[in-house]
Amino acid sequence: MKTIITFLLFIVAIQSNAQTEISGKVTDEKGMVIPGANIYLEGTYDGASSDENGDFKFSTLETGTKVIVVSFLSFETFKKSIAVANFKNQTIKLRESVNALDAVIVTAGTFEAGDKARVSVLKPLDIVTTAGAAGDIIAALNTLPGTQTVGESGRLFVRGGEADETQTFVDGLRVAQPYGAAANNLPTRSRFSPFLFDGISFSTGGYSAEYGEALSSVLTLSTIDEPVQEQTDISLMTVGLGIGNTQKWNKNSLTFNAAYINLEPYQKLVPQAVDWNKPFQSLGGEMVYRYQFRNGLLKVYGAFEVARLDINQEDINQSEKVRFDLKNDNFYGNASYKGTFGDNWNLHTGLSYGLGLNKIGLNSNQITNSENAVHLKMKLGKKVTERIKISVGADYFVTDLDEDFTELQGETFNVGYQNSIVAAYAESDIFFSKKLAMKVGARASQTSLLDEFRLSPRASFAYKVSKNGQFSFAYGDFVQTPRADYIKYSGDFQSEKARHYILNFQHTKDGRLFRAEAYYKKYDDLVKFETPVAQFNSVFTNEGSGFAKGIDIFWRDNKTFKNTDYWVSYSYIDTERDYLNFPNQVTPSFVANHTLSLVTKHWIESWKSQIGFSYVLNSGRPYNNPNELEFMDGKTNAFQNLSFNWAYLLSQQKILYFSVSNIIGTDNVFGYQYANSPDMNGQFQRRAIGQPADRFFFVGFFWTISENKKTNQLENL
Repeated sequence: MKTIITFLLFIVAIQSNAQTEISGKVTDEKGMVIPGANIYLEGTYDGASSDENGDFKFSTLETGTKVIVVSFLSFETFKKSIAVANFKNQTIKLRESVNALDAVIVTAGTFEAGDKARVSVLKPLDIVTTAGAAGDIIAALNTLPGTQTVGESGRLFVRGGEADETQTFVDGLRVAQPYGAAANNLPTRSRFSPFLFDGISFSTGGYSAEYGEALSSVLTLSTIDEPVQEQTDISLMTVGLGIGNTQKWNKNSLTFNAAYINLEPYQKLVPQAVDWNKPFQSLGGEMVYRYQFRNGLLKVYGAFEVARLDINQEDINQSEKVRFDLKNDNFYGNASYKGTFGDNWNLHTGLSYGLGLNKIGLNSNQITNSENAVHLKMKLGKKVTERIKISVGADYFVTDLDEDFTELQGETFNVGYQNSIVAAYAESDIFFSKKLAMKVGARASQTSLLDEFRLSPRASFAYKVSKNGQFSFAYGDFVQTPRADYIKYSGDFQSEKARHYILNFQHTKDGRLFRAEAYYKKYDDLVKFETPVAQFNSVFTNEGSGFAKGIDIFWRDNKTFKNTDYWVSYSYIDTERDYLNFPNQVTPSFVANHTLSLVTKHWIESWKSQIGFSYVLNSGRPYNNPNELEFMDGKTNAFQNLSFNWAYLLSQQKILYFSVSNIIGTDNVFGYQYANSPDMNGQFQRRAIGQPADRFFFVGFFWTISENKKTNQLENL
């Protein structure tokens, strides 16, 4: 027995003599000690934790070269090959992780909304709870800085750009016809129901190289990846009715909604300053199908709308009203896939198709047109290191427009065009530290109709100046094919160009967010012509130019007042353009130099109600008065609109909803139409272009049916 014990002690002594001690200190890049860091040799159980002074030491039987690993929360994992016998009293410096929640992000020119946003300027879907927006995404976005209130259009005008200078994407794929049917000087709406989207990115400029064919802005909508539960939504409204349903299975799900809108009953109750033969009617619907693969998600989105209207409109140049009869059929569909493959590569690919059909009666003349639009997308991304991400991609756009104009006598004139655009881009996100990051890239495009190649560089930077505040800067060149109204008559054009410079400061803390942004845009190669309107015999050139500069302020606070959430936005813009048939460079008629918006929402527990107000104030817009010597020297009165909404919970899943726009009944005038010729006194007569009604009233009943008996549509109203 004594012999065995002696032998075991001998073995232990040999092992003790064979062990090597590893020691050192763990600090950050500034030399501050990091206690509690985990240190070990890769592939072994040998290791230790750093003490309160950052020191560590442990023994190992390993020899030769091994990999030491040091990790700690919010820092990058440190790995290094070492000679085990010589690693003593070494200092290891950890770098802060750029993936931490408080790391810098590029914010210049972009508003984010949704659960996936690192810093969400707007909550998921709450942009459509705005009073006066009536569930229209675009109307709600018009309360954000950088946008213009153009009441006679209803479209999105951004920082001195016209509505067609903003491109809309659903799940990364372009929507060629994002707005519903409308008559001249009557506002339209976006085609999208907010119920299907959980993420919105609204860029007012300086956006990523991933997107092109937009001089001013990009709006990207992301459909819901995975619905929470099965449910049915029923809507009964003063303007129509709607129904929606969500079904879930093992790996797939389907959501759809449908709506029928008929304004005739409402307009019989509420007089309108519109002479309808047949008020607006539409039948439309949307659906999203999702299938979850092992390494990715397939989504199929589809939307259709059939719309009809017939109206008599005043024209200062005609004694009789002009009859405008419109039949619009629209379809949009896309299929997209996002997933991973290989060595941590990300793939985003998809295909979209849009079809717009219009039959227009203009007095005794007939116009028919059809537009087919296709977008094919491929994007690859990879995280090369902890601090470098790359993405490359390609787009292929095809647009085919065919239009016939048939006169009363029976003669038909045909115009149209076919255009394809091939584009490729590359972009890299580089994080120098948790405080400093940049995104740099370029987009190249070839346009068949213009026979033109363009290269557009893009770059943006962000620097975190404090725990809660940061600066961002963005620069980019942007090009866009001239609008269909021009290229359907001629292919002898160049792309229109814009260059963006944006400086942004953002501070967020404890439910409060402040954002200020200054920008400058330079326009070149804008379309000009010499006729009163663009027509088949116009002489078109790309000799137009312009600029836009200004500052946008945004403040949001859901902390100061209990159960109250509000935001304030202010925009100042100075912009001029020499384009279209302008004789010189002036401010366009859709621009107000000053815009102020206040939106507030308050929950009253004792009433089981959410009430909301929004107030919009714009300075006057310019218009051209031919009775004056100066071009565009007129100015409308200031625009005001105070709106209110009230959602009352009859029960947890039944809501009675009421809203009214323009409570104070302001007679807003958007501009004037002047006669082409003077009267006997040498004066050009005019008529005001204003609102179809002083106010818009809306009453709706919304009922959600689900298993948990708690879900309702309150956040979507």
